[in-house]
Amino acid sequence: MSKIARVYIVAGEMSGDQLGASLMRALKARHPQAEFRGIGGPGMMAEGIDSRFPLETLSVMGLVEVLKHLPELIRVRRALRADALAWQPDIMIGIDAPDFNLGLERQLREAGLTTVHYVSPTVWAWRQGRVKGIARSVDAMLTFLPFEAAFYEKHRLPVAFVGHPLADELPLANDRAGARAALGLPAEDPVLAVLPGSRANEIRFLGETFLTAAEQLCHGRPTLKVVIPAATPLRRQQLEALLEQRPLLRDRVTLLDGQARQAMVASDAVLLASGTAALEAMLCHRTMLVGYRMAPLTYWLASRMVKTPWISLPNLIVQESMVPELVQDGLTVEAIVEHMGAMLDDVEARAALEQRFSALHAGLQRNASARAVEAIEALVEGRTLPDSVASEMLEHDTVKQGNRSET
Repeated sequence: MSKIARVYIVAGEMSGDQLGASLMRALKARHPQAEFRGIGGPGMMAEGIDSRFPLETLSVMGLVEVLKHLPELIRVRRALRADALAWQPDIMIGIDAPDFNLGLERQLREAGLTTVHYVSPTVWAWRQGRVKGIARSVDAMLTFLPFEAAFYEKHRLPVAFVGHPLADELPLANDRAGARAALGLPAEDPVLAVLPGSRANEIRFLGETFLTAAEQLCHGRPTLKVVIPAATPLRRQQLEALLEQRPLLRDRVTLLDGQARQAMVASDAVLLASGTAALEAMLCHRTMLVGYRMAPLTYWLASRMVKTPWISLPNLIVQESMVPELVQDGLTVEAIVEHMGAMLDDVEARAALEQRFSALHAGLQRNASARAVEAIEALVEGRTLPDSVASEMLEHDTVKQGNRSET
């Protein structure tokens, strides 16, 4: 095994800093002499990166904000390019932030450096033509999810499916009774977790529909308890205002500050906004209903650009409608009550889906940082990337489902 002495890493936000810190620890375990340079936040700095700019430099969201900061972003990318070429690292790793990092990776690769991107952009969902530019920018893509790896394999771009860090973080066995005790929920009563989103617009578009449906579900189930984690103090204020209009529901609700994961583990079923929360619910092994609604013009544009038939990560992972999705006009109180009522009442169906989620969790729990290091070592040494086993994971899940349906 060759020694990796210099690693250039650029993270673009706090989630990337956490991934970068874990990756740096795994690299140092195998290459104790390695030095790190680029852009990182507090986690990466604690692991020893020489951060050339503050992490916040790249944390710009929204078209107007990006345009406003574009001259500064171009200046930073030029400075990083010059810095990396002068330092001559063994490899450059871009973590997420694709709009910034893929451009930098392309410049460095054209100058002769080995480059890899960690966390796939959603090129599989929309603007798939971007894959050609990605192929020119990186020597390999490291993906969290198997369907992402399958997409790059189809387009003949070197890829390694490393597993999902969140799957590594969450235990394969979770304690529903313990979570209920910690939240002060009854041990035997049915519990519905409601997660209408972490953004103001999500509460605006989903909150009333979700809570009205929860209220109707309570009407027919006198022991049903509802737990709602508020992502921030501002989201809590929005939710409290909606609950004030629903006295019956207010008496059944436990409103939490954060603790979304604990709320999902404590529940029998979860009603949630599409996003990372759906993957987290799957990794908590909980039956779910995924809903989403957005501004009509935004939805009209998105529906013409997105190339996938599903919006939730669990369904994208298995490439089938494993969990129900209600989107835009299809997201009604009546539809939620019908789907969620069936979930709450069918104990056997919930148990079967929880078992399937557990198997998928095991497939994603692969020690992502260590797998990423193996792929990085292969690139530096000029070896073939480790087998991604993405297709094998999907085939294994399909076979298990077929076997269960025959019994």
